[in-house]
Amino acid sequence: MGYAHVYAHEIMHRGRVPMEPADFVPDWADRPRKAKFHPDAETLPLPESPESPERAAGAVRGFTLPLLSGMLRDSYGLTGRRLAVQANTDLAALPHYTHANWSRGTASGGGLYPVSVHWAAGPGGPLTPGLYHYAPHQHGLRRLLAGDVTGEVRSALGPGAGAAAAATQYLVLGVKYWQNAFKYNSFSFHAVSMDVGALVQTWRLWAARYGLRIDPVLWFDEERLARLLGVAAEEEGIFAVVPLTWDGVPGAERPGADPAPAVTSNPAPAAPPAATPNQDAAPAARHRDVERSRHVLVFETLLRIHEATAGRAADRPAPDALDAAAAFPPRGGDPLPLPAPPAPPVTTARALRERRSSFGRFDASRPLAAGPFAAALADCAATAYGTEAERPGGPPLTSLYAFVNHVEGIAPGAYAYDPAAHTLRLRVPGPPGSFLQRNYFLSNYNLEQAGAVIVPTVRTTAVLDAVGDRGYRLVGATIGAVAQTFYTTAAAFGLGAGVALGFDNISYQEELGLAGTDEAPLLIMLLGHDRPRPADFRHEIA
Repeated sequence: MGYAHVYAHEIMHRGRVPMEPADFVPDWADRPRKAKFHPDAETLPLPESPESPERAAGAVRGFTLPLLSGMLRDSYGLTGRRLAVQANTDLAALPHYTHANWSRGTASGGGLYPVSVHWAAGPGGPLTPGLYHYAPHQHGLRRLLAGDVTGEVRSALGPGAGAAAAATQYLVLGVKYWQNAFKYNSFSFHAVSMDVGALVQTWRLWAARYGLRIDPVLWFDEERLARLLGVAAEEEGIFAVVPLTWDGVPGAERPGADPAPAVTSNPAPAAPPAATPNQDAAPAARHRDVERSRHVLVFETLLRIHEATAGRAADRPAPDALDAAAAFPPRGGDPLPLPAPPAPPVTTARALRERRSSFGRFDASRPLAAGPFAAALADCAATAYGTEAERPGGPPLTSLYAFVNHVEGIAPGAYAYDPAAHTLRLRVPGPPGSFLQRNYFLSNYNLEQAGAVIVPTVRTTAVLDAVGDRGYRLVGATIGAVAQTFYTTAAAFGLGAGVALGFDNISYQEELGLAGTDEAPLLIMLLGHDRPRPADFRHEIA
């Protein structure tokens, strides 16, 4: 049993046994920057996306620079300033520009956004081949290294990477731990794993409008890619590699073609891997991130879980390995049919632009309609991280439970959701409001005012047993992907939404009758109507 099992146990019990360091207090005056900073790197502005967020998009042959620009902006770019009156604890600081909160299409734990996006641009693309970093505040690309490094990425992916080995363009996702750990210390690894999944799911939702696929690769030589990005392996984890199908490059998928699965027989790469027998001569970014904080702390638990989950291409599991960790069939009372999910009234791009957290603004005087509630359940149940360890058509890893407070036509209670039959099965009858609020640690939400609280679970220990310690990153990213789907669906229907980690996981396990199983409730997702006519800041006319 690896260290990830220990970490998973501590995460589940942290509501009763605080994680070390229990007396930690963030030094907000010495916090890191909100994004990486490469002072001497050239920044290339990205073009506007050719499609308006209001306009439906059709299938295309592959990514173009405008399409990639649109996907980056709508996922991690700054799309507006948030200054509404709400119940979060940082409200008093937000009017000061140095503490401004900027909206993004992707959700992030604590609004910290620690994921760094690098583009390994190879031949056939619109830019000089090289390594680029996406700068979200400037919506531009910083060139860190000139020259084709995609062979180095392919070498890090190793044999068995399937269709990913044939790509000439890659997005590489890293997590700068200190950007989150300065606030969440040992808990931060759990949070940032979800951040990566949320970002990848945003890309998957966005790209699907154009008939494009996003299939992240999770198993690779992480140390080799850290060297390429010019980061210390213990300070920044490399969490995913996303190959891109590029327009005009041989092998790009044509409209209507069946998309290639994440794992297939290993075809010959479009270009031979770069030969790097001498690791001292391996390519590495010339420009490095400059840290703002004067004191960067090292947390032993964070260091240990990073080392335990570090990726190696040779450890890539078989595509059916996760079948042993599949979600259990839903259990409960007689099935309660749900209405068919209605079509969302707005496009995905517009929903991403309008995504936000409610932070205490739920209003129970207007019950939640059953249709949008059913749509949120169905969309979340259909969400997967989609790595090479998950075979196409394989069983899901997540189960969904719903605590119903105020939903039209559904009696209050706790239910299990059956995605195959699209029904609810009663687990605990009666209004759940007092249980929900009693087991929530923060003051920024009144959970009883939400129409419903949806809880995804994963059999965490079964995943770790099936694919090893790196599976913890898969667990977190899977839950993060579900959370992003939830937010996007809620925004598409004009509903209030909130996602929270500050609850007693074990109490939820006991309340839902999951004690003695390996089902782990890892997130709570609040859905309902916000109070009408909220006081807000009109950033678009300021």
